[in-house]
Amino acid sequence: MASRTGEAPAVRWAVIGVLSLGMIIAYVSRSALAVPLALPEFIRSFHLSITDRGVINSAFFWTYAVLQIPAGWVVDRYGVKFPYFLGFAIWCLASASTALTRSIPQLIVVQVVLGAGQAVVAPASYRWIRYHFVEKERGLAVGLYMTGTKIGPAVGAPLAAWLIGMYDWRMMFVLIGLGGLLWLVPWLLLVGNDDRQIERAAVKKDGTRPIPFGRIMASPVIWGTIVASFCYMYFVYFSMTWMPAYFMERRHLSLGKMGLYTFFSFGGMAAVATLAGWAADLLIGRGHNPVTVRKCFTIAGFSIACTELIGARASSLETALVFAVVSLSGLGLATANYWALTQTLIPGAAIGRISGIQNCACSVAGIVAPLLTGWLLQKTGSYEAPMLAILVVLLAGVLSYLFMIREKYAPKARDAVR
Repeated sequence: MASRTGEAPAVRWAVIGVLSLGMIIAYVSRSALAVPLALPEFIRSFHLSITDRGVINSAFFWTYAVLQIPAGWVVDRYGVKFPYFLGFAIWCLASASTALTRSIPQLIVVQVVLGAGQAVVAPASYRWIRYHFVEKERGLAVGLYMTGTKIGPAVGAPLAAWLIGMYDWRMMFVLIGLGGLLWLVPWLLLVGNDDRQIERAAVKKDGTRPIPFGRIMASPVIWGTIVASFCYMYFVYFSMTWMPAYFMERRHLSLGKMGLYTFFSFGGMAAVATLAGWAADLLIGRGHNPVTVRKCFTIAGFSIACTELIGARASSLETALVFAVVSLSGLGLATANYWALTQTLIPGAAIGRISGIQNCACSVAGIVAPLLTGWLLQKTGSYEAPMLAILVVLLAGVLSYLFMIREKYAPKARDAVR
């Protein structure tokens, strides 16, 4: 089946591969710092306290969160291709420049610039998917794209650990940063600058006026999505920023084993996310309600993720490691479906801005999770309190899906074009 632009399916799915690869590079770049932050020699060289480590882990999200909505407006206004190109180049250069840092303020500045460059990723990617895939294809498309958010951390930690072992942490950042620039070649060759034209054609065909952005923002669906997105990503960002330290400090794993179990956790999440997106699409293609299907998958994912507390409280190393993998992998049931649900319930013309708002909520979790974890760890001296906080946050996400994200609350066009 051709897309609404007449592109061959092979081209559209190839672009999904490029988008997923871009997300892998983004997450490798943003998670690479977590590995040296767990190394005693790195901590000593920068004289880092536990609080300092929390602040540095969160610095990326200061600009990343703030710029999500402006980035969404930019891609809604100017299209996807060239804003994404510029942001990608900025973050790769910022990642490489981490090798030049000599102080805590310099580390923070680099992370802030990295966050600014990556702000365009989610709004641009979801807007492209929204205008190139129909409803019954979007779960798999989003699932494949979102595997990048899991493969990135999965390979990021072991890759960073391997490069540090082969060279040192400075060369690790140079290779990851400059190597990422190679992605720009397939992006320029495969992706057309056509999403604005597709949007105008869709509005003309449907014969409806665009829904005012204020009315969209007044919907309980939006606010439920904001809460749920924060809750989902709180656990993910804890796992990205503090799980390497948890494995090494609480479970006494070596650097190599830490990287291996981080890979299993995020790799399992990536596999489950793809399968869950495909399964949801299959059910929708057979006539089941898209909102109901995607909500069920999402709530199941949040529920399985709650088992993380079992691992945190376990005295057995094997039990702790099993539930570290199971809880994060289980959350993969929600990954493709909670983003695809937004595309189902929100008008396409606003999808860049709404994706920006949703990802802003995700990014706030990236600020809060490492800071709150560091504070709780310093106050209690144990990882159990941070894990209990994750459980509370996940349960809040389940409640938002049950009571706020409902089809009857979705904003709908009311007035036909005369």
